[in-house]
Amino acid sequence: MGEATTQETEEFSRLEHLPVTFFAVLMGLFGLALALYAAAGSFAWAGGPARAAVWLGLAGFAVIGAVYVAKAVRYPRAVAAEWHHPVKLAFFPTITISLLLMATAIHGYRPDLAEPVWLIGVAGQGVLTVAVISGWISHRAFEVGHLTPAWFIPAVGNVIVPLAGAQMGWIEISWLFFSAGMVFWLILLVLVFNRLIFHAPIPSRLFPTLVILIAPPAVAFVSYMRLAGGVDAFGHILLNSAYVFAALVLVQGPKLMKLPFALSWWALSFPLAALSVASFVYGREAESAAHVGIGLVVLALLVVVVAGLLWRTGLAIARDEICRPE
Repeated sequence: MGEATTQETEEFSRLEHLPVTFFAVLMGLFGLALALYAAAGSFAWAGGPARAAVWLGLAGFAVIGAVYVAKAVRYPRAVAAEWHHPVKLAFFPTITISLLLMATAIHGYRPDLAEPVWLIGVAGQGVLTVAVISGWISHRAFEVGHLTPAWFIPAVGNVIVPLAGAQMGWIEISWLFFSAGMVFWLILLVLVFNRLIFHAPIPSRLFPTLVILIAPPAVAFVSYMRLAGGVDAFGHILLNSAYVFAALVLVQGPKLMKLPFALSWWALSFPLAALSVASFVYGREAESAAHVGIGLVVLALLVVVVAGLLWRTGLAIARDEICRPE
């Protein structure tokens, strides 16, 4: 009886320390699905794997969502502590971003289900964007060391809105969120580069978040294409900005490979997915085989990265390395 009680206590303790950063896993899974869908426009073989990735993302959302809700019910103070954490605060929009990506991924199959999911995601994204930014500009004791590329996450969520919104006919709302995302991305871009250049290096545990630099312009390019209906000068700037940031991140590859695993490693997945999708979209629009080739290479890397992250995350869970007090 005593052993059972001890085991239950340990399980509840792990539940208490389940981090909100786990929702970044879902961004990676749905991002993989969208990248495969984008590839299917040029390569028919990608259709089947894309559907499998959607189902994997849905299963992941059901499990992670249910467990985090259980944490919120049993340990509301732990959730509040994450909300007041200077780094974890930026990860709360990954919850609504996952909903937006889910809606985008299932829109081609079940538009009747995709739209209500998208509307819930949009409402939540709007609330969380205002809440997170209000938290940033409040009187909390933020320091330069708290600033990482993970702070881009709320901005990325806003530019994701038009991916499905433009197809559903929600044009004005899509432009609203796109505009907000672009403004805050540019503001944060200046702040993040100031921190990277003039202050102490990002801690190794959070260093993989550097890859997030790729995501905002890559996602913004695809959203802008759907809103504007084609590629213009601004679209070229967005796409090529994503390539420039990808080159900067690529130079940091050797350092990334030496770092120990942490959930922050999932920051690699969605930016790669966004870059792959952007490349495929532009490649077909401009009839550029080179860009389609880039999309295919990035997709291959993404598949390897997601497979490795799933294996390493499962291993970390088995070893009880993740849901631990920090």
